[in-house]
Amino acid sequence: MDKRLIWLAVGSFTMSTVGFVFSSLLPSIAADTHTTIPHAGHLITVFSLSYAVGAPLLSALAGTADRRRLLVAAMLAFVVGNGIAATSVSFTTLLLAQIVMGMASGLFAATAQATAVSLAGSEHRALAISIVVGGTTFAVALGAPLGALIAAFWGWRGTFEAVALLGLACATVLWLRLPRGLSGMKLTLAERFSAIGLPGVASSLTVTYLYLAGGFMIISYLAPLAIDGAGLSKMALPGLLLAFGVGAVIGNLSSGYLADRVGATRMVVLSLMSALVVSLAIAFGLHLLPRGLAGLLLVGIMVPWGIIGWAFPPAQASRIVAFAPEVAHLTLSLNASAIYLGIASGTALGGRVLENTAAANLGFFAALFPVAALATLYAGLRSYRRRFAASLAE
Repeated sequence: MDKRLIWLAVGSFTMSTVGFVFSSLLPSIAADTHTTIPHAGHLITVFSLSYAVGAPLLSALAGTADRRRLLVAAMLAFVVGNGIAATSVSFTTLLLAQIVMGMASGLFAATAQATAVSLAGSEHRALAISIVVGGTTFAVALGAPLGALIAAFWGWRGTFEAVALLGLACATVLWLRLPRGLSGMKLTLAERFSAIGLPGVASSLTVTYLYLAGGFMIISYLAPLAIDGAGLSKMALPGLLLAFGVGAVIGNLSSGYLADRVGATRMVVLSLMSALVVSLAIAFGLHLLPRGLAGLLLVGIMVPWGIIGWAFPPAQASRIVAFAPEVAHLTLSLNASAIYLGIASGTALGGRVLENTAAANLGFFAALFPVAALATLYAGLRSYRRRFAASLAE
C-alpha cells in the first residue's frame, strides 16, 4: 500500500470531523450567538449543502489542474474557514465560515479519491478509495468525541482552532509528499451528472438521501435529545459520541464482509429496517420511560446505533458500483453528494421539528425516512429488473 494514501485519509478525517462534531457544539454556539439550537442547526445544513454542491461544481471547474496543488489549496481554504469560525463575532460570520469549509471539503473529497486511485493503480481502486473514505469513519469514531471533549474544556472555538492546526499540518505533509504532475480529469457538470440516468442509479441515490436525512434528524440534535429529553449532563456528550463512533467502526469494518456473505442489497435492507427500529425505540423510550431510565436507554443504544448506521454506507456504495462499474468514480461522487444532501435536509427538518415540539418526537419523524427508503429501494429494484429483462430480450 502507498503510504501517501494515509495522509489523504487524514485529510478526510480532519474535514469530516467538523461535520460530525457539530451535534455537541450546538448548545454552546446557540448560547454564545444568542440564538436557538434549531437556528444554530443551520450551520450543519449550510456546511453539508456546500459540501454536496462543492464536490461536483468545483471539481468540474478545476478540470485538469494539478491534484497536489488542488488538494493543498482545498485544505488551506478549509483551515481559513476554521480560523474564521474560531474568531467569529456573529452568527452570520459563522455561516459564511461553514460555506467556505463545506465547499473546500467537497472539493478535497472528490480530488482525494481520484488521487488515491492514481497513486494505487486502477487494479487497487476499491482499496484506495476505502482507505480515503476510512478517514470519515474515524472522524465519527475519534474526531467527533475528541472535538466535543475539547469544547467541554476550552469552548467550541477551541474545537475549530484544533481542527485548523491539524488541517495545516496535513496540508504541509501533502505538499511535501504528493508527486507533482498528477493532472485531473476534465469532465463537465453534465458529464458528471450523466450517470444518474443509468439503470438503478437514481433510485439508489434517493435511498442514500432518505437514509441519511432520517438519521441526521436525530444525530444533529443529539445534545438537546440527551440533555432535555433524557436528562443527561452536557459532559455526557463526548461519551455518547465515542460510543456511537465505536459502533461506527464495527459497522463499517463488518459491512463489507457481511455484504459479500449475504449480499449488499440485503445488508442495505437490514440497515434500513434497523434504523426504523432505533428511531422508534428512541422516541417511545423518551416518551414512556422516566428520565433516568431514558438516559440509560440512550447511552445503551449508541453502540448498536453506530453499528447499524455505518453498516449502510459500504454496502450501499457496493450496490451503486455494481450497477455501472465502468463509471464508479462518477456514481460514488454522486453518492457522496446524496449523503451530504441528506444530512442537510435531515438537519433542517429536525430543526423545524424542535421549533414546534419536544426533542423526544424527533424519533417519530425520523422513522418515516427509512420507510420511504425501503419503498424506493423496492420500486427501484423492480424497475431495474424489468429494464434488464427487456435488454436481454432485444
